[in-house]
Amino acid sequence: MFSFSSLFRKKDAGDQLLSEAIKNIFGFKPRNLALFKLAFRHKSLATPGTNGFRHSNERLEYLGDAVLGSCVADFLFKKFPYKDEGFLTEIRSRIVSRQNLNALSRKLGIDKLIQTNRENQTIGTSILGDAFEAFIGALYLDKGYRFTYNIIVQKIIHNHLDLEELVAKEVNFKSKLIEWAQKEKHEIEFEVAEETENSKKLKIYLVNLLIDQKVIASGKDYSIKKAEQTAAARAWDILSITGPSAENTEQ
Repeated sequence: MFSFSSLFRKKDAGDQLLSEAIKNIFGFKPRNLALFKLAFRHKSLATPGTNGFRHSNERLEYLGDAVLGSCVADFLFKKFPYKDEGFLTEIRSRIVSRQNLNALSRKLGIDKLIQTNRENQTIGTSILGDAFEAFIGALYLDKGYRFTYNIIVQKIIHNHLDLEELVAKEVNFKSKLIEWAQKEKHEIEFEVAEETENSKKLKIYLVNLLIDQKVIASGKDYSIKKAEQTAAARAWDILSITGPSAENTEQ
């Protein structure tokens, strides 16, 4: 016989399992569990809200993307005090790349927490990275920036990323972008937008990267080649998030 009390017990049990899973993975208990339930709800299971709005993890993903990028940039800035902007941009791009977030989701067990309509949507790689970012967004809203920063650094970067390997790994983002552009039939161009001198009379080049005649990213360095690589790294970071075609070229 159906009873509302049994339904509530099932919901409570599910909430308890989610809370325990988060504690086991990250070492804390959520205050507002509803945020984390939403973070793991794919749009295929979005629930209707007011004014036709459907609740899924997409808004939290947007927020988490920004918070994650800020925390990683903060960490790298302090970790490498003598490295230039180009280096910091490239390493940040490697850490927050869709490929890396997908792998982290599986490694941490986030893939087991995602709620999706399997009849219409399998858990593909983009869903894993999206849920990871949505989790970061929920964490930020629930615990604040400093707590989120500590979780990202202590529980994720230190425990699950080989930073030395990431730094040592050579990635030619310019070549990757050119390959992607050729495959997807886009026009790509690097142009020197500005040439200045610093106090020591050394030339500094600002290079814009254009895709289909639209500026996507820029890079600045003492050589045109390095400025192009910085611009390419930034563009790849953008395309790996907003352009599924770019994501498919990652190996």
